Amino acid sequence: RGEAVGVVGRNGSGKSTLLQMLCRTLEPITGEVEQRGRVAGLLELGAGFNPDYTGRENAELNCAVLGLKEAEIQTRLPDIAAFADIGDYFDRPVREYSSGMFARLAFSVAIHVDAEVLVVDEVLAVGDNAFQRKCMARMRAFRESGGALVFVSHSSLAVLSVCERSIWLDHGLVRAEGPSEQVDEAYQLAMAGLGDA
Repeated sequence: RGEAVGVVGRNGSGKSTLLQMLCRTLEPITGEVEQRGRVAGLLELGAGFNPDYTGRENAELNCAVLGLKEAEIQTRLPDIAAFADIGDYFDRPVREYSSGMFARLAFSVAIHVDAEVLVVDEVLAVGDNAFQRKCMARMRAFRESGGALVFVSHSSLAVLSVCERSIWLDHGLVRAEGPSEQVDEAYQLAMAGLGDA
């Protein structure tokens, strides 16, 4: 609780697979994943959204899947709509959304469901700079209020600005784990061919 952990590695290293196991959309073949508390995840753009439903309907459905009661959902909808900031599109089918609008709605739902663990996989890369800054600030506030954050990004700056600890994955194996600055330095040196690759 209260910790933000970054997960870095090349494409295909196992980052998204790890997050899918944390969110229970994949089960491990060996070993086990122990989950404590409600987990909200942003795994891939549009995941869990019905393209024919409106943003509002998808928000309601996602909140219900994450265990909120109808009264709680209705109380949160104005905040979800305000944070997503997609205007009238909130009541339009999500098949009409841009990738940035998908990300706005998905992130907004995830941060309004009282999750103890927030799992974010690279989806914020599609948002504009102002929305990315707003999301980074919200993730820091989530962590500071006692939430646990697991964050995957190819942006070293994003990981370093949010996560005090990181894990470097390579072909499903942990290559390094520790303070984000140290893990990022080892990872960047390896990617540049200057370190232990």
